[in-house]
Order: sequence, then C-alpha cells, then structure tokens
Amino acid sequence: MKLATIILAAGQGTRMKSRLPKVLHPVAGRAMIEEVIETARALNPAELVLVVGHGAEQVRDLVGDGVRYALQARQLGTGHAVAQARSLLEGRADTVLVLYGDTPLIRPETLRTLLARHTEANAAVTLLTFEPPDPTGYGRIVRDANGRVVAIVEHKDATEEQRRIRECNSGILAFRADWLWARLDDVPLSPQGEYYLTDMVALAVEDALPVAAIVAEDPEEVLGVNDRVQLATATRVLLNRRREALMRAGVTLVQPETVFIGPHVRVGRDTLIEPHVHLDGLTIIGEENYIGPFTHLSNVTTGRGCLLSGVRLYNRDFADGVKLVGEENGIPIG
Repeated sequence: MKLATIILAAGQGTRMKSRLPKVLHPVAGRAMIEEVIETARALNPAELVLVVGHGAEQVRDLVGDGVRYALQARQLGTGHAVAQARSLLEGRADTVLVLYGDTPLIRPETLRTLLARHTEANAAVTLLTFEPPDPTGYGRIVRDANGRVVAIVEHKDATEEQRRIRECNSGILAFRADWLWARLDDVPLSPQGEYYLTDMVALAVEDALPVAAIVAEDPEEVLGVNDRVQLATATRVLLNRRREALMRAGVTLVQPETVFIGPHVRVGRDTLIEPHVHLDGLTIIGEENYIGPFTHLSNVTTGRGCLLSGVRLYNRDFADGVKLVGEENGIPIG
C-alpha cells in the first residue's frame, strides 16, 4: 500500500480567542501541528501534505520544508480542503488518509489498525469512530442489520432513535485514492455553504462500494482542540502518556502529575525524579540519576549517577557523578 496523508490545518480557531493560528498553540511542549505531523510520519507515508489557510505563512515558518503544502484560501469545508491537495497527490498513492491539525492525541497504533481494516475490507472509505460518554453534538454512525455503515447523520438532523446511537464520527478517514479523486467533486454543498468530506460515505453507499469502520478504543484519542479548556485537556493527556512511558521503562516519578516531560526528553532507567521537575528541549538524563525537587533542565545532558536538585540549567553537559544543588547554575557539593 502506497500511502498519502493529508493533514487539514487551515482553520482559524475563533474559539481559541487568539491571534495565533489554532494549530500553532502549544500542547505539552510543542505546537499541536507538530504532534500530528510526528504521528503521521510514524506511518511512513509516501506523501505528506499539509493544507494551510489561516496564518499559512506562520504555519510554514514553524513546520519548515519537511512536508508539502496546499493552500485553502477560502475555508469552505473539509471536502473543499482535501480537494486543494488533489494536484499534489492524484496518481501518486493507493490510499489517502485524512487527519486534522487540531487532533493531537491520535496514536500511530490506532491509525495502523484503521489502515489495516481499510485494506482488509477493500473499502472505498474507512472511518475511525468512537463512543464518547455524551454523544450530543456528534454525527452518528448508522449501520444496517449486518453491521455495515450506511450513513453518517449529523446530530441536528438525527431522529430520536438515531440520537440513541453511541457510535460517533471522529472525522478521521481513509480512502481508496482513485475513487476519492473521481468522486470528490460530487460532494454536495451543504446548507451551511460548505463541502463536508463525510458526505463521501453516502457516495460510497450510492456506488455500492464497501464502507468500513473501526471504533477507537480510547475516545480521548480523537479529542479535537477548539478552545483553551480542550487545549489543557490535551496537554494533560500527552504529559500523562510520557510520564507513564518513563515509569514503564524503569524511571521513578515520585509525584508524576507534578513533572513536566517535553516531547524530546529521554531519561535512563533507575533514575528518580522528585516532584515539581521540568525537563524540556533535547534533555537526556543518564541512568541512576537523582533529579531533586524544583529542578528545571533544558537541553541538558547528564552522565550516569548524577545528582541535580533545585537548579535551573540550560545548554549544559555533565559527566558521570556530577552533583549540583542550588539556584541558577547550581552549587557543586560532595
């Protein structure tokens, strides 16, 4: 399977109440869009296209030249956004995966499962669905008696019976590429004046082609960040993942919820980290270290058996066994 991935990142994000484009807001130490790009790259796509619009130059400046860009000058819906990538991708991949720059919690493992199901079912389109605690406001997944997806019905258009459906649409979709490009122009204009990518499901049913779906095991993965409250929730989830990964790898966190772990931080086993520690940048902590309370390390590398406590250090390298306690650059002890 030759995969192309499109990340939609053109929206303004008015509910963020910010001059900064929504996808550039930091989540757990880096911009949301960077988190999504890293996840996309873990799938080894042959093509990776970022659809930009609002704040396009700011997004380009941050992300750089590692992806290709398509411009959505007018935000006319998700279907219209994907259409902007057609000239870059048509004929260059077998499968097109559509992700969102404001959905930073999705895991590569979940997307691999989605793509495997897509291939197994030989589907025209495969949906990632989820079952939230409260489905109010989400589009419902309607299946027939055999469990096949036949429609996505928006909450406002759903009957009372359909509103009792727990399975909802996440918006993350995988398409058979040739069919996507052949039928994308047939997506109808909605009453809201937008072209919705999810209407491709109805077109697949109309064409009598298979529509597949998998349910995300963790509904948090498909959380879209639309305001500062959801941004804080996404930050909490990502930090908890990093803390848990360290602890499972042999690192002790005395009070995990008080420790900030940046996205590029590495910590050796049998290291103990006390409460209220902040590790960011390209910090690499060796094995059997002790990182004491209220320590802030940024771009710091330590050897084996170091003790750093109550210090704020930047751009430093330490050999084995170094001991520093105190403010700013630290006071050697021992």
